[in-house]
Amino acid sequence: MTIQQLVELGRQFLLGCAGTLCFGLLFGIPRRTYLACAADGAVGWVVYQLAVLLGAGGVAATLLAAVPLTLLARVFAITLKAPVTVFLLCGIFPLVPGAGIYYTAYYFILDNNPLFIENGVNTLKVAVALAIGISLVLGMPFPHFGQKSSEQLLKSRSDTKTE
Repeated sequence: MTIQQLVELGRQFLLGCAGTLCFGLLFGIPRRTYLACAADGAVGWVVYQLAVLLGAGGVAATLLAAVPLTLLARVFAITLKAPVTVFLLCGIFPLVPGAGIYYTAYYFILDNNPLFIENGVNTLKVAVALAIGISLVLGMPFPHFGQKSSEQLLKSRSDTKTE
């Protein structure tokens, strides 16, 4: 990897931060989550760009980017005590195939069936890859640091009843 490619990845990180933060502002996220959401989206975008740079296709790069993005969203949700959807919705913003959806509808309206099908299938693949990446991480057990276990909750309830 050359210095020029590293500089470009740094630039993409900043652009990912800016785009995600602007979406978060429009979405109305809590102020205390601004930086975490921006970092989450930027990490996902840089992983996507790095995967494409290393030769992965758009669908595989989206799947690879969705995994660390969702993992980071879960960590931020626990540390900042906010719903994971706040970080996840903002974080996936750079990866959502908006242009693909637009061109699919555009070619549908123009009655250009070959391009409509090509864009539609590719957009669907990217959306499914995003959903699979998110589901993989959200389906994994994750430790909830600072939360009481069920045994501790039962013990504290029984202690309050005896007093």
